[in-house]
Amino acid sequence: MQERFIQQIFEKHQQCSQCPTTEDISRFFEDLLGIIFPNFTSKPVSDVGALRQALEYAKSNLKDVLETDEILKNQIADEFFGQLDRIYELLLEDVEAIYEGDPAAKSREEVIRSYPGFYAIAAYRVAHLLLKLGSQLLPRSITEYAHSKTGIDIHPAATIGHRFCIDHGTGVVIGETTQIGDDVKIYQGVTLGALSVEKELANTKRHPTIGNRVVIYSGATVLGGNTHIGEDSIIGGNVWLTESVPPSTQVYYRAPNEHKIKSFN
Repeated sequence: MQERFIQQIFEKHQQCSQCPTTEDISRFFEDLLGIIFPNFTSKPVSDVGALRQALEYAKSNLKDVLETDEILKNQIADEFFGQLDRIYELLLEDVEAIYEGDPAAKSREEVIRSYPGFYAIAAYRVAHLLLKLGSQLLPRSITEYAHSKTGIDIHPAATIGHRFCIDHGTGVVIGETTQIGDDVKIYQGVTLGALSVEKELANTKRHPTIGNRVVIYSGATVLGGNTHIGEDSIIGGNVWLTESVPPSTQVYYRAPNEHKIKSFN
């Protein structure tokens, strides 16, 4: 093996002062989720003191997986847990939106324990706050872990409003500069993506804006930073959109040769 190659890799190792494992990152997120949603854990805490201890343990775990210096680690961890109640309130709204939006959901506990949409949204909410507080690598690691488990890809920098509902969810993609309003519901296979742009435009708005109370059905693709879906609109399945839609609009895909349904009666 070439000595030059060995030296090159060794230097890379020296530059990586903190490299938390995927297991460490997933453990932090799932332990945190189990603390604020006991339906998600098999070991509910026995008293308030135990809950405080669990929160301190989670805070310590967060510091362990942050990729910053000690001062910033402490600052981010303090601010994150200072705003944890806000994440919890947002997630309660998301649970309610998913429960009310899915006739198959028998209870809110079922949503928390088994719905991939809730899991992916929870990962996004946690990661989004960490990104806002100054963490760079951890937020994407958290959402990519949720992506690997659910098939739902939400960039932590996306902006998502209250009472967000993802139904089924497999194949959903929500890009970095996407803006989503309140009471939005999307189904599996939806892409909120970018048109092809040069790397130099990375800091521009490349992904669509979705207004309040919009429903986007399965397989729809909405692309472009200048594309705005007006509030109260419905985007049908398999629609391809690269231009804006005014409020209260219904957009449906119509195949060139539509199937005809014939009754045998």
